Amino acid sequence: MHISDAFDAGNIRVVDASDPSNIQLEIKHDAGNEHLQWFFFRVSGAKDTPCTFRIVNAGKTSYPKAWSGFRTVVSTDREHWGRVADTSYADGVLTWQHTPEADQAYYAYFAPYSHERHLDLIAEASQSPRVQADVLGTTLDGRDLERLVVGTPGEGKRTLWVIGRQHPGESMAEWWMEGFLARLLDESDPLARKLLDKAVVHVVPNMNPDGSVRGHLRTNACGANLNREWHEPTLDRAPEVKVVRDAMDTTGVDLCLDVHGDEELPYNFVSGAEGIPGWTETQASNQATFLDVYERANPDFQQVYGYGLDKPGAANLTMCTNQVAKRFDCLAMTLEMPFKDNANAPDADVGWSPGRCRALGASALDPIMAVLGSLR
Repeated sequence: MHISDAFDAGNIRVVDASDPSNIQLEIKHDAGNEHLQWFFFRVSGAKDTPCTFRIVNAGKTSYPKAWSGFRTVVSTDREHWGRVADTSYADGVLTWQHTPEADQAYYAYFAPYSHERHLDLIAEASQSPRVQADVLGTTLDGRDLERLVVGTPGEGKRTLWVIGRQHPGESMAEWWMEGFLARLLDESDPLARKLLDKAVVHVVPNMNPDGSVRGHLRTNACGANLNREWHEPTLDRAPEVKVVRDAMDTTGVDLCLDVHGDEELPYNFVSGAEGIPGWTETQASNQATFLDVYERANPDFQQVYGYGLDKPGAANLTMCTNQVAKRFDCLAMTLEMPFKDNANAPDADVGWSPGRCRALGASALDPIMAVLGSLR
């Protein structure tokens, strides 16, 4: 048996794999040594062998409470991802028992979204006559930060920004982007046509390609949490945020949706910018409409569970949603999806999955269209 993480987004350290019934592993830290939670590794040569995997430092991760109710993700083809039913957490150790059905099996925190698939997404979208693709800048590891501009600028059109995966381990954000872009670029979809008659959509599917490839949970190549860099971003620490915020300053912003995943809460929900100085009735009304329409468009979205509201004037302006809402006096929101499952509609086989992420992304056009006319 051989265990490896030597590939895109891989993260694991083998402590002891001499006994298949007691495989001991550790998750590696992100750059900066503050965060650890994401794992993704391959087991070779264990077909039909009952295995027990133990992540022995699970209690020292960034969100140890997240392991309660969690089920490990597994695949043999890296395309179809199921859940290991026999996953448990006790005494700081995450344990699962599984018998690989093939010579190679992959285990992960959530279905990974590779950089190669990201490049395919950009290339496929670029084939659309509705899209202009460009590179906003370069990351610390030398990767391009791509933007897709969907629609043709024109007098009176709204400017929308949709970004994802500031936290690289939240790979559900880019699965969401697949569904969002597929519908937005579908020339037979009447809602997409109507939306693009009235708006231009700037899409950054992956804000943190370095962290994604490195197998990080929350940080970029130098250990920066990008969603705490929006107040004064610099090219030497958070070039990803710097170039996107500069581009926003050039285009203006009428609506911004920042797509994430939440480790602990088993729900899809939105966190708004209610705590910013100068939060307006227009922002509140538009947000309420957005949430109501999204819930009707896709019952996987809900409004009951989420984060608590910031007190008036107490919002953290280093975060994207708060900074953008304040900076542009616009509607800005953070969409959160679960790593576990949607507790309101659980799926025993796959939990919250790439397919469900894509469906939720496609449904986002409905609430965007609903608020478009009242953004300004």
